[in-house]
Order: sequence, then structure tokens, then C-alpha cells
Amino acid sequence: MSRLLDRLRDLPAERLQRMRRGIEKESLRTLPDGSLALTPHPVPLGSALTHPHITTDFSESQLELITGIHPSVESCLAELQQIHLFVVRAIGSEHLWVSSMPCGLPADETIPIGRYGSSNVGRAKSIYRRGLGYRYGRRMQTISGIHYNWSMPGLSSEDYFGLIRNFRRQSFLLLFLFGASPAVCSSFVAGREHELQPLSQGTLHMPHGTSLRMGRLGYQSDAQQSLAVSYNSLESYGESLREAMVRPYAPYEAIGVRSPGGEYNQLSTSLLQIENEFYGTIRPKRVTLPGERPLAALRARGVEYVEVRCMDLDPFVPIGIEADVMRFLDIFLLHCLLDDSPPDTPEEIEILSRNQHLTAARGREPGLRLRRHDGSEVDLVDWGARIIDECGPIAERLDRPGGVDRHQQVLAMAAAKLRDPATTPSARVLESVRNAYSNSFLNFVLARSAEVRQSLLRMPLSAESEKLYRRLAQASIDEQRRLEQAETLSFDDYLRRYLAGA
Repeated sequence: MSRLLDRLRDLPAERLQRMRRGIEKESLRTLPDGSLALTPHPVPLGSALTHPHITTDFSESQLELITGIHPSVESCLAELQQIHLFVVRAIGSEHLWVSSMPCGLPADETIPIGRYGSSNVGRAKSIYRRGLGYRYGRRMQTISGIHYNWSMPGLSSEDYFGLIRNFRRQSFLLLFLFGASPAVCSSFVAGREHELQPLSQGTLHMPHGTSLRMGRLGYQSDAQQSLAVSYNSLESYGESLREAMVRPYAPYEAIGVRSPGGEYNQLSTSLLQIENEFYGTIRPKRVTLPGERPLAALRARGVEYVEVRCMDLDPFVPIGIEADVMRFLDIFLLHCLLDDSPPDTPEEIEILSRNQHLTAARGREPGLRLRRHDGSEVDLVDWGARIIDECGPIAERLDRPGGVDRHQQVLAMAAAKLRDPATTPSARVLESVRNAYSNSFLNFVLARSAEVRQSLLRMPLSAESEKLYRRLAQASIDEQRRLEQAETLSFDDYLRRYLAGA
């Protein structure tokens, strides 16, 4: 703790004031009855390939809304809200599903993968998603969440990797405090083994679950369990992923790169098609140049920011995340940066996976114990309280310039949630499902999605924002068309060069 305080004391105020954050928020488009919208990406939203703020994730039915980089929490949320206001008007009677766990889903093969046009880069994006569908099933890919992108000037790649190691050790606290997916529609797990308990005919849940999205039902796979990716340095991280992208994996070789008819099934038969296929609670990131692989960008120019990937959509918040959560993330990330961060080991990586799964499935269970890197066990609440206590001086430092106590209030509210798990979003979701919606997860999210749509339609979309997003939509369509017309390289050659570029 003393070294953390020394590092905090030595951190120049201007660097703290130049923290930057941005948000990527995924949401399924659904019909008013709660079923998945199978319609193409709406034309008024522009090209999902080239639009800077409105795209799709895995599915054609899964929107991803992206803010720019912001100096304040308030400006970031203001942009995210304006994007929502434009989108909700552009999709007509369709809803934005407000839960991370998906709506009533059709048969797996019916879920449409994202389509990005006929350019080489567009084709590659679709084929990558087709490969994800073969490897993990399309249902799993419809899970949605919020990614929080964070940076601070003056940090080296070594600094960012130290932050990442600590984040992985302590991210159980985020699942406990902000997880909001303790239940799921039974269609999501049809034909799969699971440990969920029935709540009603169409709803399954974990009584003390926090974030099923981050547990064994979420972004997990037997194949990736064999990976022990090291975050001790950019070199070790890069080599871990590079090896996974060249290592053949028998089940994926059985799928084949192409079907008997010549259609691409996936980009490769390696354990990972590309580096973004590796699932994690946090990623080191660097903005890529056109045609550049993410890993190549990291190796060439170092880490530029981190992407926090473990945040659920909050169904009680119209745009999925609120200011106080973002303030907590700023404090938490600074704590991860400033605290001692010893190297990870394969043994610790296995422990961290266990802790994540336990917290996701049973995080609010009284007396739940997690494992430390040395193998000792500690009560989740006690460990979380210790982290929050250590964050106190950071919150005070962030509040000092404005003479306010917003960040300190955020920590007090987090500590209160630890003491009373019934106040967490996951507990509130289950309470609502049980008491107001006849034990139906689908009915709860359906009602909340309709309420959110109405509330967003009542909010004024500024003329300036509407003009901006209409212009961006048309410009993105024009840019996609330009890319397609300028294509000279065959797709086979493009893919060969791209896969060799890591």
C-alpha cells in the first residue's frame, strides 16, 4: 500500500487530467415480441464496414455503438446517448435488447452473421464470423456487453501490461458489483449441458449468479482453455497469440477452411483464426493502420490503451452504463496501474480462470472464497473490501481539482454493495424477474427494452446530431462502395497476405 501511495503522489496532476475513455456498446435488435430481428443492418445506419460509430458485432442483428475518445465521463456518455437517439429512430419498431444475455433465439443456423459487402476486408470479416459460428455456435456470439477503452499519457507497454495483470487478478470485483446477467432464456442453452437452475418454464438462472456472460456459458471454449497466455510483457503476450494462430487444432481441421462447394468456412484451421478470437476480460490495444493486424500494430508501436471487456449491459440504465460506473472503472484501473504487479505464472492463470467462473456463477453466495496467486483462499467480500479501501486515496486525488467528492461517493456506494449484495444489479434483475414478471427473464427484458425505447424516443435528438449521423451514414456507404470498386487483389491472395502479417 505504501508503494501505491508513493506512486500516486509522484503522478503529475496533468497526466491524471488527461485520462481518456471511450465506449463500445453492443445490443441485439429485436422485434416487439422479443424475438431476434432477422432483418439486414438498417440502411439509414450506413455501412457496418466503414461507419466510425455504428457497426455490427458478430451478427447482422447485433449493433455495436462506438463513441470517440473523451476527456470526461460526461462527454463520453453524452455522445453515447446521441448515438442511441439516432439509432432508435432509424430502426423503426425494432427494439434494442437491454440485457447482455440474448432474447428468444431461433435455431443456431438461422442467426445471421454480419455482412460487410464484397471487398476483401468485408469478405474476411464475414468469413471470420462464419468460423466463430462453426467453432463455438452462433448463440454464444449473440451475447452483448460494454467495452471500456481507457488510456493515460506517459505510459509504456510495460506499464500497461502491469495494469492488465492486476486487472485480471481483481476483475472478480467488477463482476460482483456490476454483473447484471444472472438469468437467461432457456433457448440460449438448448441442447447444451449446463448447471443452471429452472426459474420457470422458459427461464434458467443461478440463484447467486452475477454475470453468466463471463462464466462457463459465455465466451468460453475447450480449445481456448488450453491457452496460458502470458501478460508479463508485450513479447510474451505476442508470442502466446502468434503460436495459437499457427498451431493446427484437429476439430477445426475437421471443419476445413472451405466447404466441398468451395465456400469459405473459416479463415484458417489454427486454434485462433486471428488474435481477436482470444477471449479475455481485458486486452492491450493499438489503433491499426489499413490492412494491419492488431498484433502487428502492438509489436510495431506498443500498447496505446486497454479495452475492458467484462462489463454487462445494465438493463436498468437506458444506454447500458451510467456515469458512476465509469468513474469506478477509472479509479479501479488506476489502482491496477499503481499497485505492485508481480509476473503471472501458468498456475496463477489457472487460478484466475477458476475465480472468474466462481464469481460469475456464485458471486453473491455468502462466504464464497476465492484463491490467491499463492494458493491461499480469501473471502470474496473481504478481498473486495480491501481493494476498495486501497482505492480511497486515488478517489480523493481525482476529486481534489474540482473540490467535489464524486469519486469518493462512488467508492462508498461500491462498499455498500459489498455489504449488501441484494443491491447489486444481478440481484435486482432476479428480484424483478421473480416479483414483477412471473419468473420470466424474457418478459422482464422485453418490458425493459420497450420502456427504454419509449424513453429514448421522448428525448430530443439535436438537429446537429441528426445531421451528423445522416452524413456519416451516407459517407460510410460511399466509402464501402469505393473500397469494392478499387479492389484489384484476389481474395485468396489478400487472405494469404493478411494471415502472414501477424
